[in-house]
Amino acid sequence: MTPGQKLRLALASENVVFAPLTLDALTGRITEHAGFSAGYISGGALGFVHGVSEALLTLSEIADVTQHVTARTGIAVIVDGGVGFGDAVHTYRTVQVIEAAGAAGIEIEDQVAPKRVSHHRGIEHLIEIGEMTDKICAAVDARADADFVIIARTGAVRNESFEKAIERGNAYADAGADLVMLMPTNDSEWQEAPRRLEVPLATITSLDTRLPSEWATLGWDLIIDPFTAQTAAVKAIATAYQQFQQSGTTGLDRAETLEHYRLLPDIAGLQELYDIEDRTTERPA
Repeated sequence: MTPGQKLRLALASENVVFAPLTLDALTGRITEHAGFSAGYISGGALGFVHGVSEALLTLSEIADVTQHVTARTGIAVIVDGGVGFGDAVHTYRTVQVIEAAGAAGIEIEDQVAPKRVSHHRGIEHLIEIGEMTDKICAAVDARADADFVIIARTGAVRNESFEKAIERGNAYADAGADLVMLMPTNDSEWQEAPRRLEVPLATITSLDTRLPSEWATLGWDLIIDPFTAQTAAVKAIATAYQQFQQSGTTGLDRAETLEHYRLLPDIAGLQELYDIEDRTTERPA
């Protein structure tokens, strides 16, 4: 089964697919062990890791992370392709590279290229519908596997209007997008979008925004959370380090810390490597 088929199967068989942040293979394996069928590689989160905006990331940096996650997990990996790193031609190559890295799908958004840093401040500049549909058509043509999932994201709700977002979403679906991603701003829009868009719907929000049953009732299909894992980790690290500087101790239980550290080889999947080494280089005398 190809990665794209795996994601499509999840979308078809589950009420709602949840894809939390999987910014490295270890987090991806934790995600898989927790029972998630999909994970998300976020450009924004990766930018924060490198201390820059996602607008300054390169395709190679995104692809490298993707390869690390897909090589060591069995989840369907969805990749934030940003603005496709340029026009339709650049989008074409972006899809080829990300699919070759083992991803199940890619998200392409309708902001200008190159993407601007100010999108982090909620200032977005959208391209015309025709330019975006050209990029979606190129993305569809670029995929080697027809099941590789193309997600078209629009920022029109906040930057134009909900009605314009519906217009854009249906145009993107007509161009070949498998899912449309948008971020409504009120309860009425959350309820209305599934009734007025012709393809499955995705959004970006916290896992804790609604219960799975509530998402299913509303009619949404894919919920991506690029926030929780990173913010939880950053908060825990900052608290421990600040506590140490203030008091000389992190406040964590040392025995518990070491216990969790000893679990890492198993979580990372090192047993298969141990087995190879035992058969080859660690033979009894």
